[in-house]
Amino acid sequence: MNAAAVVERFNQAFDAQDVDAIMALMTQDCVFEDTTPPDGIRHVGPAAVRTAWEKLFASSAEIRFTTEEVVEAGDHVVVRWRYGYAGGHVRGVDLFLVRGDLVAQKAAYVKG
Repeated sequence: MNAAAVVERFNQAFDAQDVDAIMALMTQDCVFEDTTPPDGIRHVGPAAVRTAWEKLFASSAEIRFTTEEVVEAGDHVVVRWRYGYAGGHVRGVDLFLVRGDLVAQKAAYVKG
């Protein structure tokens, strides 16, 4: 499976806010860097990454990510997205590193 297809499966699980499905698509040494200002918080390992997803989804049931563009470059994938929430939205990008059929890293950046 190519890297973009892996990220597409990941994004489908993410849109469904299905933390179990998200984690099933991540490596055992996974890393997630969130958008917390000013430089983001780095979550390392399945337990820390799972907790980050759970907190994100618990913060608002009304969030909606919309994929605007996907660019694949070998085992790296860039996704440009729109994050909608009650009262507004922001735009940003995710930088993914795919290893095999799993996401090893996801670094998120948001326009401020």
